[in-house]
Amino acid sequence: MGHATYSHGHHASVVAAHAARTVANSAAYLSPLLAPGMRVLDVGCGPGSITIDLARRVGSTGRVVGIDMSAEVVETARAAAQQAGVPNVEFRVGDAYDPAPGERFDVVHAHQVLQHLGDPVAALSAWRAVGDLVAARDVIYSATTIHPLSPELARWRELMVALQGANGGDGDAGARLKAWARAAGFGRIETDVETWCFESERGRAFWGGQWQERALHSAFADGTERHGLADAPERQAIAAAWADWTADDDGWMAMVHGWILASDGTAG
Repeated sequence: MGHATYSHGHHASVVAAHAARTVANSAAYLSPLLAPGMRVLDVGCGPGSITIDLARRVGSTGRVVGIDMSAEVVETARAAAQQAGVPNVEFRVGDAYDPAPGERFDVVHAHQVLQHLGDPVAALSAWRAVGDLVAARDVIYSATTIHPLSPELARWRELMVALQGANGGDGDAGARLKAWARAAGFGRIETDVETWCFESERGRAFWGGQWQERALHSAFADGTERHGLADAPERQAIAAAWADWTADDDGWMAMVHGWILASDGTAG
């Protein structure tokens, strides 16, 4: 059902970048609604950093379940939870379209997941069936702002949207969350934006550093080659452009993300 190829893959550079995500930097819109004792399902949990943070926030009386399609990354998440000493979290291999049969949660959370799915409305409907509140956030790649914007970095932005589309997903998913939630039948939908900004030396090293690797060695490289979107010299030029941007004290980047809080209440 609507399965698509995961555009980022699980190269070490990707997993390490995803492990830096927390509720504060990736789900701040949800944070005020979390309370002790809640049951939370985290769909597409990746290496589990947000999931573990959610578990801390719902306390020892709460429970968080993280699911991901990759058995390897689920093992990474389990090890991270054990190392962090967070016992009220469980990680499973799971399907976004059938995430927790027979279970019920106060919140179903998904960060950067719907952009990778071929049928996001079906996924949201499945989450609605098991959760009282659905919280989802996704990027809008075409709205990414980069300075200085070299031709190679402009091309990277174009390729992110093109690759997602070629893989069956949507690189501008964040702009479509409201429409998808309405199509999934939710009665109440709140929506707004959050951003990531990378401009400090540390921030540029984090973002530009990972993309020097990802442009050459991750599923981005494999996918752009397979779909005929970019060849090796172009990917090498993109990696070099990220290196130049990382070293530039004037470097600045903002990524816009749309988010929704959707439930079956009355629209307001």
